[in-house]
Amino acid sequence: MNKLYVGNLSPSVTVEDLEQLFGERKLPVAEQVLLKSGYAFVDFPDQNSAIKAIETLSGKVELHGKVIEVDYSVPKKLRSRKIQIRNIPPHLQWEVLDGLLAQYGTVENVEQVNTDTETAVVNVTYATKEEAKVAIEKLTGHQFDDYSFNVSYIMDMDAAPPVQGPRTRRGGRSSQDQGASQPGASGGFGSPRPRQHDFPLRMLVPTQFVGAIIGKEGLTIKNVTKQTQSKVDIHRKENAGAAEKPITIHSTPEGCSSACRMIMDIMQKEANETKTTEDIPLKILAHNSLVGRLIGKEGRNLKKIEEETGTKITISSLQDLTIYNPERTITVKGSLEACCKAEGEIMKKLREANENDIAAINANLIPGLNLNALGIFSSGLPVLPPAGGPRGAVPPVAPAGYNPFLSHSSHLGGLYGVPPASAIPHQHSQQAPEQEVVYLFIPTQAVGALIGKKGQHIKQLAHFAGASIKIAPAESPDVTERMVIITGTPEAQFKAQGRIFGKLKEENFFSAKEEVKLETHIKVPSTAAGRVIGKGGKTVNELQNLTSAEVIVPRDQTPDENDEVFVKISGHFFASQTAQRKIREIIQQVKQQEQKHQQGAAVSPHHSK
Repeated sequence: MNKLYVGNLSPSVTVEDLEQLFGERKLPVAEQVLLKSGYAFVDFPDQNSAIKAIETLSGKVELHGKVIEVDYSVPKKLRSRKIQIRNIPPHLQWEVLDGLLAQYGTVENVEQVNTDTETAVVNVTYATKEEAKVAIEKLTGHQFDDYSFNVSYIMDMDAAPPVQGPRTRRGGRSSQDQGASQPGASGGFGSPRPRQHDFPLRMLVPTQFVGAIIGKEGLTIKNVTKQTQSKVDIHRKENAGAAEKPITIHSTPEGCSSACRMIMDIMQKEANETKTTEDIPLKILAHNSLVGRLIGKEGRNLKKIEEETGTKITISSLQDLTIYNPERTITVKGSLEACCKAEGEIMKKLREANENDIAAINANLIPGLNLNALGIFSSGLPVLPPAGGPRGAVPPVAPAGYNPFLSHSSHLGGLYGVPPASAIPHQHSQQAPEQEVVYLFIPTQAVGALIGKKGQHIKQLAHFAGASIKIAPAESPDVTERMVIITGTPEAQFKAQGRIFGKLKEENFFSAKEEVKLETHIKVPSTAAGRVIGKGGKTVNELQNLTSAEVIVPRDQTPDENDEVFVKISGHFFASQTAQRKIREIIQQVKQQEQKHQQGAAVSPHHSK
């Protein structure tokens, strides 16, 4: 995606003129320049330099008396569902961007691109070619806080006609399949198999120690990787002039810890030699969606780690999160030995939270749902945590069947995402998804934030999720909670509830050390209530153990006019969602059994004659 079209060129323009222009604008040397009459094709070494060329030159530079145009060179047959939006304000919240994108169709994937530009760049995949076309028309030149969006098609390899496979020789093997597998476009056929499960350790280190960590001709970092059997990425070029640089370590938990210890040793030795007397703190980066579970209820997990390791642990504020930076910094202070011990405990908790999220996704809560495009957690940031890459970098599209937490080499240059809709098998049905009603309880003081100015936020949320969202009147002036009634398909419920959980965290209705846990009520047929409880409470206990949610079926309920009773679910977002889906499955089983029984009863008299 690094080939550019340069148009509106004067006939007198030469290849040397273009190369001189690139040099003057401090653009990388183009790998190839193919000059035609009035236009040229230019290959840049990477996407970052291609973006910089478009933003620096297109419509802004005059060459031989004509203002040139620069954009991606995308063949018509590959202009389909994928577009790139540039010049996005860096402070723009994901929630706002998602709401804007959703106005023009179903968004399957949103990926932030790591660039050197001050503004943000995202690649967006719509469900259909038509939706992408409308989005380009509507978003080009869209103004937001004095920033004007620039939008282009990017290559959609899924739109390319299938390539006819080579004829097989006698014996069945193709003449091309005898060598090593070659990566396919968009991770399709022939792409390498992903590696085993990989949850990297992300560190922040002072910039002045980066040289020592790398060593002369890279010998020191090579020694670290060799001894610890790990892959270590030092993101030196990121955030020029920043006081700290991120390092990503890919290995087993033990390998990550060993590499971390060696890096801390190197920094401490360098500090001693430069007469920096203070102990160097360990700084770990973690995605915001995992941090609440590291902290634990009322900060218990963190306190326990501090007590057991003799360290002092602090976590950066939610206010530091932006569209560029979805990670929080966990700072550990203490002796080198204590910090390394704390690293093991912290990463253990983060991995557990990560595993729980994988389990929720692998449970196929909503078949075909694209979690990555939701941005449901605080600040509208992507659902799941970062893999190895510069802070804020977002990956290319995942290969089909991709597990979201595999190594960054096969999917992510930055954030862990989750599979695009195409990666989760759809369960095709002749019937439209059933409308569900969920009653979600939020703090009374959060109602204004959920509604937004002149009702804008709740309208955007309803539009984004495809759900009806209503706030029930307060039963009395002093109630501490208000009921939000959400009506929609399972996917709409997931989106709406997720965004509400995220909004409450974003607006600080829960402290930095609290995880957002809300109470949800769903109605079940009274005939199914016993099945939810199970014999001796067995089913409800299993539900609670499986989902980590608290599930209560209040006794002595009087069924309503529809012969339904309430089930109460309390927990964090994924726990609540998993419990809701499992209970809906039980309801469906009961309904199917009742239908079979009714059909059997209707047939029996006929046979008895």
